[in-house]
Amino acid sequence: MGVIKVENIRIFANHGCLTEETKIGSDYRVDLVIKANLQKSALSDNLVDTVDYVFLNRIVREEMKTPSYLLETVAKRILVRILNENNSVNKATISVSKLNPPIGGDVEMVTIKMTEKRKK
Repeated sequence: MGVIKVENIRIFANHGCLTEETKIGSDYRVDLVIKANLQKSALSDNLVDTVDYVFLNRIVREEMKTPSYLLETVAKRILVRILNENNSVNKATISVSKLNPPIGGDVEMVTIKMTEKRKK
């Protein structure tokens, strides 16, 4: 087993419960932690034997384009796609952060974190 991290994916998107949030948009940060068997790729030195970072980044960017009221909804879509589209992934954890959220105070970010495991 091994871990692949893709950290601080910066994206501008239109999520939120307020009408202004979906119209104006805001900045987000996404972090992924992927657990997979990395032994085969360590020996083969072949990209097809691992979880490609480009694949992970693409899924995050595609799913962040679809506006949602809740970050939890976006995170769940990303996790489901990762597990459905790459059989090497055993477990995935995602953190989605809204930077400078409009919550009436000086707050750097709000973050939700979710984990999904492959069903056996």
